[in-house]
Amino acid sequence: MTLRTLTLTALLLGALSTSAFAHGYKAGEIDIGHPWARATVPGQPAGGGFLKLDNHGKDDRLLAVRSDVSATAEIHTMEMKDNIMRMRQVEGVAVPAGKTVEFAPGGYHIMFMQLKAPLKQGTTFPATLVFEKAGEVKVDFKVEAINFGAQGKAAAGGHQHH
Repeated sequence: MTLRTLTLTALLLGALSTSAFAHGYKAGEIDIGHPWARATVPGQPAGGGFLKLDNHGKDDRLLAVRSDVSATAEIHTMEMKDNIMRMRQVEGVAVPAGKTVEFAPGGYHIMFMQLKAPLKQGTTFPATLVFEKAGEVKVDFKVEAINFGAQGKAAAGGHQHH
């Protein structure tokens, strides 16, 4: 094989793996990018879910998340206060017009509470996102490695989730 053929083959394989990795959805004018959750260990009562919301329309708000993978799903935020990381439930998240809101480790995230079974890497599970104006949209969360997204680009395979 020539160097040119090897280069073209590598580029094609890279493009295919990137498109297989990323998945997205739409709720009205909101693009929902790569919903994912971290794998959990047996007995772990909760799991975290993450995604990216790009609003190309008018102001909206993510009000709730529903999934059969857990008894409940809550929208949470994490923040540093007095050198202590605090997590708390929020009653929805604003998705302003023309802005991007990222649900990522260390910030906004979805807590799947009282998991019915462990979240296993390589699987997916369905959930419904409920927006104030865009309505409901069904998405699939891809279960990634436990440490996925922990170190930004390096752990995320070149994709940033924060």
